[in-house]
Amino acid sequence: MNFLKIKSGLLMSLVMLLAIAGCKTRATSTAKSNVNPEQKLGWELGSQAYTFRLFTFFEAVKKIDSCNLRYVEAFPGQLIGGGIEGKMDPNMSEATRKAILSKLKAANVKVIAFGVTKGNNEAEWVKLFEFCKSMGIHTITSEPDEKSIPLLSKLADKYEINVAIHNHPNPSHYWNPDIILNAIKGQSKRIGACADIGHWVRSGLDPVACLKKLEGHVLHSHMKDLHETGKKGHDVHWGEGVCNIPGVIAELKRQNFKGGISAEYEYNWKSNSADVAASVINFRNMVTKK
Repeated sequence: MNFLKIKSGLLMSLVMLLAIAGCKTRATSTAKSNVNPEQKLGWELGSQAYTFRLFTFFEAVKKIDSCNLRYVEAFPGQLIGGGIEGKMDPNMSEATRKAILSKLKAANVKVIAFGVTKGNNEAEWVKLFEFCKSMGIHTITSEPDEKSIPLLSKLADKYEINVAIHNHPNPSHYWNPDIILNAIKGQSKRIGACADIGHWVRSGLDPVACLKKLEGHVLHSHMKDLHETGKKGHDVHWGEGVCNIPGVIAELKRQNFKGGISAEYEYNWKSNSADVAASVINFRNMVTKK
């Protein structure tokens, strides 16, 4: 009888320990989702490395980590740094690619996009897609020649990599969503838009109206808020400017957008980490509001 009591007691203790462990796991998961609420929506909130263009890629990664972000959009031509020679470029060796991925894994930051870039011919586009595939990159941000889009449609499906057409301000070619929609008509669903919120406002466009036009085609976004409308507008903390970031978030939610959102803070270049961090906090607060 005493043996049975001891056995029963041990079993109860084990059950209680498992229950406590389960509660801790759920609590940790809940806490994580509360800290990064965008993850529930399928949003990969990170930063364009161009935000930190005055530094090496791995210095940028450290700054991104300090902003409580886990994703990076690399741009071509940035010095790699971190003890790795060369620049971020599709021509880099396999050994360099592996070294970059190893350091990114150690930093707990993932490269999800590359751009803004393009190929000048089919061979260059193929090399770009192969580079992105080898790096685990799922989106190329680009402003391609329209004549290249049928080729990109085929390559996007073949490599299972999105091509998100980026909009610089007017008079750049893709400044207006109507131009993008016309260019991608009849092409793969993997050819869509990289919605640069600030550049739309610099062009005098309403970003929420632009997103509505592009519904179903938004594959990535460069997030910005500006202190005023027009080309003289400079970056401010998200939610504190004229870009209607709460409205942008609401529209992305309504569209059930899934994909990367890159902070691209093009102001206070030498010390803008705190600006990005403040923007991220504001963004996450806005995401949690209905």
